[in-house]
Amino acid sequence: MSGQSHVRGDRSSILFFLTACCVALACARAAPPPASEPGGSGVDPGEGSGGAGTGGAVGTGGAPPRDAAVAAEPDAAPPSPDVAADTAKTPADAAADAARDLAAPADAGSVTGPLPWPEANAIVAQIHRPMFPDRNCPVTDHGGVGDGQTDNTDAFKKAIAACAGAGGGHVVVPAGTFVTGAIELFDNIDLHLEGATLAFSGDASKFPIVLTRFEGIELMNHSPLVRAYQRKNVAITGKGTLDGSATASWNRDAGGARAQLTRWGAQGTPVAQRTFAPGDSLRSTTIEPHSCDTVLIQGITVKGSRFWQIHPTLSNNVIVDGVTTSSSGSQTDACDPESSTNVLIQNSTLVAGDDAIAIKAGRDQDGRRVNKPCENIVIVHNTFDTNWGMITVGSEESGGVRHVYAYDSRAVGNRAKFILYVKANMDRGGFVTDVNIDKATASQLERSVVFITLDYQTASGNFPPRFDGFTLRNVTVDGAAQVLNLVGIPEDPIGAVHLDHDTFTNIANPQDSVRNVGTITRTAVTVNGMALP
Repeated sequence: MSGQSHVRGDRSSILFFLTACCVALACARAAPPPASEPGGSGVDPGEGSGGAGTGGAVGTGGAPPRDAAVAAEPDAAPPSPDVAADTAKTPADAAADAARDLAAPADAGSVTGPLPWPEANAIVAQIHRPMFPDRNCPVTDHGGVGDGQTDNTDAFKKAIAACAGAGGGHVVVPAGTFVTGAIELFDNIDLHLEGATLAFSGDASKFPIVLTRFEGIELMNHSPLVRAYQRKNVAITGKGTLDGSATASWNRDAGGARAQLTRWGAQGTPVAQRTFAPGDSLRSTTIEPHSCDTVLIQGITVKGSRFWQIHPTLSNNVIVDGVTTSSSGSQTDACDPESSTNVLIQNSTLVAGDDAIAIKAGRDQDGRRVNKPCENIVIVHNTFDTNWGMITVGSEESGGVRHVYAYDSRAVGNRAKFILYVKANMDRGGFVTDVNIDKATASQLERSVVFITLDYQTASGNFPPRFDGFTLRNVTVDGAAQVLNLVGIPEDPIGAVHLDHDTFTNIANPQDSVRNVGTITRTAVTVNGMALP
């Protein structure tokens, strides 16, 4: 079925790109897929717990490292012999193939109607979807067996290498349960599930040591379950499940490992040297596009995660659409964009054992070293079942967070503690500015509607963060401890907070808790039926 794209949608944009893509693809087919580098992630100590892990061999990945002291990961495997004939085609043949095969990507659930912010509409207009040749590369053609027992790690490697060597396309996984180790995506690859379950292995050796971030600090650690590093045009799509349950045997935090990583970050230890002995590692995320451009994660279900479920890191142009997360263990944030730009999270049902969405930008000294903000984040039409914040920023925000827009956010269940939770301290530095929420609903919040604190896990550093510009409009909450809990510090007050056309009922304490805040303005706000000035 090579004539039909598995990332379905409107194909009209193909005419606009066809000529350039034919030439580019003809050249690209003669080149091998790029390689990987070493170079972090963010969860706050005290919000969850882990255990011990095991080591593994150095794995495959991307390009020269940012830090000259960090050795590059080995190059990706060359195309397999079964695609040698295709890769040997002349540029003219390749151009003809491209003209025939190139398919437009899915219109992955476009935002319905304009958003209430011109700036957010402009961001959405900049975000574009990956495009893939209309070529199918079934994993079963490369030895994949979905019997729930066979190890398919090599089958996925071969299928991805073959598809990349042929110019890219869809690595198709049919119905069945496919046991596998880490899956590494290359340029122009869509990992497409057709009713499949990817059951990730309990064998730590199947997850090589690669560059990642843990709690906003870079290190060498076991690979995320699905990873792309320094890639362009990558996707995970379809109706299928990523199940990390079996990784519990190794995917734990070793005692003392978090504290050791914090010391390495503070001391500026070269990233290549931030590695643990076998059995002493930290947890790995489930899906992590790292230093990538143009990423689509669409339609899938994630379950059994041991740590953050979706973690776009240092990436640009990312779409998370129609995804369901169902992990509820400690620190299983649903979607945590970190130091990334132009991210759209939409039409998803996000169940988490911690924050539903937590926007991050590196931690303390290491975050300032990398110095990459997280910005232009648009969150639209999502349902949250979370144990902490619906929309959270921090506490790892040392590179700065700005231009966040969340529209039509709905909490279900009664576990959520806050609609908006923003946190940092004097060790973090950085900034959080221009955070906007419109049309959010929740009931029976455990704590306040909004909690913004510059005194999170009290620290004694000399890097005051800057918090300013928080707006909540058309927010409806039935049941909460209070509306605002704002904690600035004398030398570092919170800036402006604005409430607009919000309705709060059954609020236990109608008096806000406010310390060291610049300005609070309210327009058409009612609390327990009383209009506020």
